[in-house]
Amino acid sequence: MAQQTEFSTALLDYVRTVSLRDDEILSDLRRETVELPMGQAMQVMAEEAQFLALLVGLTGARTVVEIGTFTGYSTLCMARAMPVNGRLITVDISEKWPMIAEPYWKRAAVADRIETRIGPAADVLTTLLTELGPDSADLVFVDADKVGYPLYYEKALRLVRPGGLIVLDNTVFFGRVLDDSARDTDTVAARELNAALLHDDRVDLAMLSMADGLTLAVKR
Repeated sequence: MAQQTEFSTALLDYVRTVSLRDDEILSDLRRETVELPMGQAMQVMAEEAQFLALLVGLTGARTVVEIGTFTGYSTLCMARAMPVNGRLITVDISEKWPMIAEPYWKRAAVADRIETRIGPAADVLTTLLTELGPDSADLVFVDADKVGYPLYYEKALRLVRPGGLIVLDNTVFFGRVLDDSARDTDTVAARELNAALLHDDRVDLAMLSMADGLTLAVKR
């Protein structure tokens, strides 16, 4: 059985050269984000955001919920993949990040598809379950504080329709899930959720070894 190829920096550069469909708006937003404190570490990789856009298109998503906006790069990519009457609700704890993102959303002519909610993600998800109802979202992307992932996942599972998709980012958490000495709350939450998902018969599951670990869960 073939094993996964180890991707050197040069090989990753090659993959991006032959597959990444970039443009000025996306590259400008990445450059601004990298200049922020922790910007490079927190920013979604360009190829991951392109993959998210592909998933939005494949699922025909018209209602998308994103937990964790940051500077709105993944928001922008997913919104572009939606129909003109699509609705992307992005959630963040701070207003400062969407304020950076909004000019880029406007430049890309997708701002009218994006709705920003500010507040604790668990509270916003509860509100959305009341406003939209269960089984109402086509795709939920979770990229926020890891300690909240188990709760966000449960609420997302109620919110997404049967056949809908939940995407969880950072599920290997910089490799810390393998470090038995790592007992911080974020690492423990990621580790425990990964273990629970394996046996969750409410979803079909795939965990991809790309970026910082990307888990896909399709609601049965």
